[in-house]
Amino acid sequence: MSLGPYAPFIVTSYVLVTAVVLFLILWITFDYRRQMHRLHELEASGIVRRSGRSAADTR
Repeated sequence: MSLGPYAPFIVTSYVLVTAVVLFLILWITFDYRRQMHRLHELEASGIVRRSGRSAADTR
């Protein structure tokens, strides 16, 4: 496969896009785990989610 005179630009672009996508996947995974850990800490301390209450509990 011949990319011509633009080969360095094309290869660099693909490498950078791949790096950014991998970074975003890692960041989202880390943030999800951090948020779940924080949620478990809050629930363990007695704080409950409002979405977990029924309509009768709000009166």
